[in-house]
Amino acid sequence: MSKKLFVGSLSFEITDLDLEDLFKQYGEVLSAKVIVDRDSGRSRGFGFVEMSSDGSAQSAIDGLNGTEVKGRTVNVSIAKERTDDRSSGGGFRGNRNRY
Repeated sequence: MSKKLFVGSLSFEITDLDLEDLFKQYGEVLSAKVIVDRDSGRSRGFGFVEMSSDGSAQSAIDGLNGTEVKGRTVNVSIAKERTDDRSSGGGFRGNRNRY
């Protein structure tokens, strides 16, 4: 069963390919994606890696969490499931009953 990992505190110059190369020493990488800002196209400093097995995911966590990569100390952990409840954040709602 594949396991998705969260990778935080990435250097802003790391690419998807760099991320894949970093993790493939611990097992088969199914996908590697650095998250970028949709407006500027600049890295947001984190990404996700999907490893082919639980064992390789744990090996990557053990081997990379807290290590320095391109001048930044990365943190690697199991990714939390994303919920589709987007109603609880951001945006201006205003007081519709004012007028």
